[in-house]
Amino acid sequence: MKFKLHSNYQPRGDQPTAIDQLYAGVGAGDKHQVLLGVTGSGKTFTMAKLIEQANRPALVLAHNKTLAAQLYHEFKGFFQRTPSNISSATMIFYQPEAYVPSADIYIDKEATINDELDKLRMSATRSLFERRDVVIVASVSCIYGLGSPEAYYGMLVMLEKGHQTSREALLRRFVDISVRSQRGSAPRLLPRPRLT
Repeated sequence: MKFKLHSNYQPRGDQPTAIDQLYAGVGAGDKHQVLLGVTGSGKTFTMAKLIEQANRPALVLAHNKTLAAQLYHEFKGFFQRTPSNISSATMIFYQPEAYVPSADIYIDKEATINDELDKLRMSATRSLFERRDVVIVASVSCIYGLGSPEAYYGMLVMLEKGHQTSREALLRRFVDISVRSQRGSAPRLLPRPRLT
């Protein structure tokens, strides 16, 4: 699938030159490019045009969750038919493990998960497995706790129309995924079930 930007705007001022230079840098394999501009100068629109022109999956990193949410909504508006997803860190509270020698007390580490952010992160990861026209918008903290692609893939149950499988086989697979994820080990890859 191709990216298709939906907007009433057209590149103006320095934007056409910036888009061309950034696209040339992408084609040349430049690892680092910088787009400068004041607030409201159209940097997000410029990047959306670059994503459309390059027609490649894109990862947009923001320095905090608030900016990531703002960029998500802007890119969602530009790519209305593209599964633009937001991925962000899921931990909203983290207490590291600790030991208080004077009281001989051990405090175990604890993390609280934000379920809504976790759903968005899983949706973004799923989209990357399924298609190429994906824009992921995330805060930089998204790099923590994702695990390996193999572990994630091992927790998928692929179902396709026309394939057959029994209810019992699916239930066994779901239980296997649940048990292994609770133990912290990746589920093994199994053959794709067949649905009727």
